[in-house]
Amino acid sequence: MKISQVYSHLNGLEFLMVRKSKQWEEIQNAIKNVNASLALNKISREKNMNGKILYSPAHLNKLFKIEFLNTDWRENRTDYFVNEDLDTTREIIKLKNKNDQKKIIIQNGFEAYRTYNQIDFVKDRVAVEVQFGKYFSVQYDLHVKHTFFYELGEIDVGIEIIPMHKLMSQMSTGVAWYENELTNIVREGRSNPSVPIILIGVEP
Repeated sequence: MKISQVYSHLNGLEFLMVRKSKQWEEIQNAIKNVNASLALNKISREKNMNGKILYSPAHLNKLFKIEFLNTDWRENRTDYFVNEDLDTTREIIKLKNKNDQKKIIIQNGFEAYRTYNQIDFVKDRVAVEVQFGKYFSVQYDLHVKHTFFYELGEIDVGIEIIPMHKLMSQMSTGVAWYENELTNIVREGRSNPSVPIILIGVEP
């Protein structure tokens, strides 16, 4: 595959090129090494594309995973506890230790619910999400996942790899695409999301 477009939010790309040039090179190589034709194997059953062979998002994700794992990029998962009380949530929101979170929730008389956030690939404080899912998934990545790990102090920059419109049009309906997500980010203003982000548009 190839990188068609790159958008740098809050100087994310500039930071990566200067401070994490090795990681940036590995990301570019991982994308380049993905043979998209191997994922051209999904037979559509949608009315407007019935019988047409499309790119499989699940297969594309697997191909990207192989490439990133080959250079030791690994998933990062953080467990934490939540509850229904606003004041208690404010009290524990900055705590990193999940056991401390749970203890305070219970002491305050509420039930602690365990949940988690995870990033596809992380290496040396650089986070990468490969997103060929539904359109809302990118916004969740940007405003929840990348922001979550950035605020915890575990990453310095977040990267979102998504299809260009050209590739999206050869996939199932509802998939996020670069041109649309670029507009969404620019529309929200310079400081939102609050984490340095690199939006990468790819195609075969």
